[in-house]
Amino acid sequence: MVKKYNAENEEEFQEQIIQIDDLDRKILKLITTNARIPFLEVARECGVSGAAIHQRVQRLLNLGVVTGSEFIVSPQKLGYNTCAYMGIYLEKASYDRKVVKQLREISEIVECHHTTGQYAIFIKIQTKTNKHLKKIIDTDLQAIDGISRTETFISLEQEFKRQIPIK
Repeated sequence: MVKKYNAENEEEFQEQIIQIDDLDRKILKLITTNARIPFLEVARECGVSGAAIHQRVQRLLNLGVVTGSEFIVSPQKLGYNTCAYMGIYLEKASYDRKVVKQLREISEIVECHHTTGQYAIFIKIQTKTNKHLKKIIDTDLQAIDGISRTETFISLEQEFKRQIPIK
């Protein structure tokens, strides 16, 4: 029986390295290039039945190799023209969970990472303008107990973004 991946058992799945074969790799290359590709087209490309593709994709989902499909919203098309990264220093390491819980409430924070090095937490923020970013820093972030200081980097331009290679 294959144990299904879900948010509650994510750590358990992170520890496992899943073995995939050449057909799985070909499927992953096709569906990560175009998440909307019909399974029948994937089947034709792979030389197998549509049912086989459906079973393979379902297996990859259950194992947590693929965690879903999504539509990506362009922040710039919705007026979010400032992208910033921020390193967060905590007063104490024990404030970690409390701070992350409050960061989660700020909708402009689109990523949050626990890091090694000088910052305890590293976040990505999408705002409409630099002034909007300053307001979030001044009113929302500085109000969070446990944050001792922050360091902000504004991204001038994203050159590329990609998924890991399927080899």
